Amino acid sequence: MASLPIDTAKFTGIICAVPPAPRVANRETGQLRVDRETGKTVYQVGLCLMAGASADVVTVSVAGEPAGVQLGMPVAVRDLVATPWENEGRHGIAFRAAEIRPLSAPASAGKGAGQR
Repeated sequence: MASLPIDTAKFTGIICAVPPAPRVANRETGQLRVDRETGKTVYQVGLCLMAGASADVVTVSVAGEPAGVQLGMPVAVRDLVATPWENEGRHGIAFRAAEIRPLSAPASAGKGAGQR
């Protein structure tokens, strides 16, 4: 089935709801999933996609560890696509992105919360 591009500019916000974790290919052996094109480990990130008064949490796969992405952090997503799938009577939508990164640089290390 064809992948459907998603215009992330239409969302009012995208927040990391579940921190990045390596995607397991084989639960019995613990083998991690590897991207066929890049050879990098595939990570899963739970993203809260907000649009107006509604929000949905989806799991998005990305090749390579999304550096600096943490729980509750606003993020930018590049080239998000949705791919419908069906396998042995089960079906769903798989989400994949080329990149997930923090929306802005984290605060400098020397300052505490609320300090300027």
